[in-house]
Amino acid sequence: MDIVERVLITEEEIQTRVRELGQAISQDYGDKPIALICILKGGLMFLCDLAKHITSPVTYDFMSVSSYGDATQSSGVVRITKDLEESIEGKHVIIVEDIIDTGLTLSYLLNNLRSRNPASLRICTLLNKPSNRKVEIPVDYVGFEVPNAFLVGYGLDFRQLYRNIPYIFIPKPKYYQDEID
Repeated sequence: MDIVERVLITEEEIQTRVRELGQAISQDYGDKPIALICILKGGLMFLCDLAKHITSPVTYDFMSVSSYGDATQSSGVVRITKDLEESIEGKHVIIVEDIIDTGLTLSYLLNNLRSRNPASLRICTLLNKPSNRKVEIPVDYVGFEVPNAFLVGYGLDFRQLYRNIPYIFIPKPKYYQDEID
């Protein structure tokens, strides 16, 4: 694809690490049921692959939280655009995220979900970008530490496109540079 400057994480690397994360979660929870909360839209592919490798009983629910709009960087203004359908009170909850960037969105989300009284609340992210963090977030399961670059693929989008690409890439700046200048 012409938009790809460099593949950062291959499909094989993603699948290997997702399997390892699923095994770690299964070991930590054993037979305890887990409520996986997928943050849409970016976390969907990760959730589907991760859940296949978790042997503990799981349920899924979905939230949509926005702080990006169509931009390539977080605006810091958070809004819930789709809330959970089920109560998480008394449940072991794992938030499944595609990427943790500034931490602002997830900090808001953690406070919101804690107020709903889960038995436990943990975070599993495919990608962690600590160099861009504005709020410290306790991340329990991390797929990959990534550089402070605009990343696309495997759920991550550019203008709602390329989520279906099975690897993570850095796009050529000519495709998005005007939006961050």
